[in-house]
Amino acid sequence: MPLIDYGHLDFGENKIQEAKAKWTSVKKEKPHLNLHFVGKLQTNKAKDLVKLFDYFHALENIKQAEVLSNLEKKMEKKLRYFVQINIGFETQKSGIDLEYTKNFIGLCIDKYNLNVVGLMCLPPNDKFSKKYFTIMSDLKLTLSNSPKTQLTELSMGMSNDYIEAITSGSTYIRIGTKIFGERK
Repeated sequence: MPLIDYGHLDFGENKIQEAKAKWTSVKKEKPHLNLHFVGKLQTNKAKDLVKLFDYFHALENIKQAEVLSNLEKKMEKKLRYFVQINIGFETQKSGIDLEYTKNFIGLCIDKYNLNVVGLMCLPPNDKFSKKYFTIMSDLKLTLSNSPKTQLTELSMGMSNDYIEAITSGSTYIRIGTKIFGERK
């Protein structure tokens, strides 16, 4: 893969079955690569997630936290997690409400021993992504003032708004369409 040959280390996927077919042998040959799962997780696919990926960008409920925690223990592997925030309060999008973020992260860390490193959002499809990115950046700073939740990462921004995301402090962006083109 040309990107790997150029030294790129982080790759994202949003479909576990595709990722298994594409990355299982590559990860065996190059275990230093970081695979990020950025899609919605069905808990029946959680075992494959823990086995193959290094990061999960869409942790959104207690059931996921419990299942992933148990699998991490069984497989003796630790992932890095981003809690997905439903920043636009959109019913069609996943994620937790802003007001529950602190308690949810506390549970993930204290009860389930998950390594929560940051927050993720998918803002509404309007022209005001910057507003939502600023809210996320402020939330990360507020939560990081607690000794328990030392969040260092923000996963936000896609091909259409990644510049606004970067200027708002995003540390991970998803720009697959700009690089690989539209999905078939």
